[in-house]
Formats: sequence, structure tokens, C-alpha cells
Amino acid sequence: MPVPSPDRAGPGVLVQSDGVALQFDAGRATAMRLAALGVSPVDLDVVCVTHHHSDHVSGLDDLVMSRWIMDRLDEAPTLPILAPEGPATDFLERMLDPWEHDLELRSEHTERGTHPGYEVRPFQVGGGLIEVWSQGKVRVMAGPVRHEPVTPAAGYRIETPEGVVAISGDTLVCPEMAVLAEGADVLVYEAMRFDLIRARPDHLHFVLDYHADTSLIGAQAQELRTPTLILTHLIPEPVTAEDRQGFVDDVRRGGYTGQVIVADDLTSVNLG
Repeated sequence: MPVPSPDRAGPGVLVQSDGVALQFDAGRATAMRLAALGVSPVDLDVVCVTHHHSDHVSGLDDLVMSRWIMDRLDEAPTLPILAPEGPATDFLERMLDPWEHDLELRSEHTERGTHPGYEVRPFQVGGGLIEVWSQGKVRVMAGPVRHEPVTPAAGYRIETPEGVVAISGDTLVCPEMAVLAEGADVLVYEAMRFDLIRARPDHLHFVLDYHADTSLIGAQAQELRTPTLILTHLIPEPVTAEDRQGFVDDVRRGGYTGQVIVADDLTSVNLG
């Protein structure tokens, strides 16, 4: 969820394959959700950020600092953090500045002489997919998505021996997403029920400008023949069974006939 919820952490997706662990975005409570899966911050091989909106990165400093604190012997390699070059990488370069005194004190007290080891790796978001990271048989591609006025914004395509996963980040349903998700076995798509938001009397109508409508998601996923569609970043939050079914019904109205998963925290899909 992009907003605080007692039951849902902030945006984030973990992909594990071929002995590597990849985290995509790190919203609030990401480190806690990883712990529930038995995944330590030290276990992560890479973090990939989609864009600089706070709900997608607010748990990242906690993740990086926890990795350093838990790695008592400084044995973990430097953590690569990938992001589209621009505001996101500017944030990453400075995100530990408020913790300067804490880090100095911990370093001196423990006689470690180190600070959290992470490396910001910017990439350019252009007109198509580019490879941004690989290890063994796992390859990560990035491509542009439509989240204006937030630019640049990226989605990711993860190619593994078990199958292909596409992750939208925040976006409108757009042709760029079709390129990112072509042939994917699992498509993780942010989802908003536009009709419900339009009916609300509050100020939130602006979010319709740059998020993905559930019915349009269904139409695109059907056109792509995606076997499994996972809805995340859910707006509004589904609290009841009826709310959850509403997301499914919207996607079905768009024409999608594959498997629909309205994600809860720790929802997992195994492609092995």
C-alpha cells in the first residue's frame, strides 16, 4: 500500500532465483517483511528503484543501515542500488546524511571504521529496454513507464531460469508496459479502481493522472496473454472479501481470463 495501513507495508517486490535475491522498491517496513520471509538485508544482491516517490523508497535507509549493523564482520559485499538517473539517484546519494552522527558513533564505538556499503548505479531511461544488472543466469532489464509528472520512472523485467517476471512500478496502462511485459510469466501491476476514486468527494482525484486503472490492466494483460497477474499498490485498500473481489471483477471486465492475485503482504508465486 502507498498509504499507511496496519496490515500492509509500503511498495516492494522480492524476486529470488538461481541463488540471488533482488528487491524492487523498498517502502515502509520492507526490512520487517523480508525478515518474515527469513531474508536478511545481508542476503540481498541488488535493490532496484522504480522512481523517487517517497512511498517507494521510505524503507530504503532502514534496509541499508540494518544490512550494515547486522553484518558485524563487514563481509557482505557493497550493495548495488539501481535507479533511473535523476531525482531518484539524487535521493540515494544523500539518503543517509540525516544519520551522519548515528553512523559516526556506531563506527567509533564498534571500532569498525566503516559506513554502510552501498553503490548507487544510475541508468538512463530511454525509448526501450536496457540491461541494468545480471548475475549468473538472472538478468534485469529496465524500461520507461508513464508516471508523469514524475520523471523519469522505470519498470523492470527480470529474466530467470524459471521464467520471466515484469514489475510495473507506478504507471498508467501504456504501450511501454506492453514492451516490458511481453512474454512474461508473471506481471506485477500497480492497481487502482478508478470508478471508486472518482466517486470520492475528497482531494484524491489527482492520482488518476498517473496510475493504472484495473479494467485497463485486464485488457492489456489479456492482449499479452500473461498467465499470472498480481495486483499490488492497491488503491483503495481492499479490507473486505467484497473489496478484494471488486479488483478481480474490474480486471475480468477488461477481458482478462488468466490467474488474478490480489496481493497481500508476503504473497508468493513459485515458477520453479
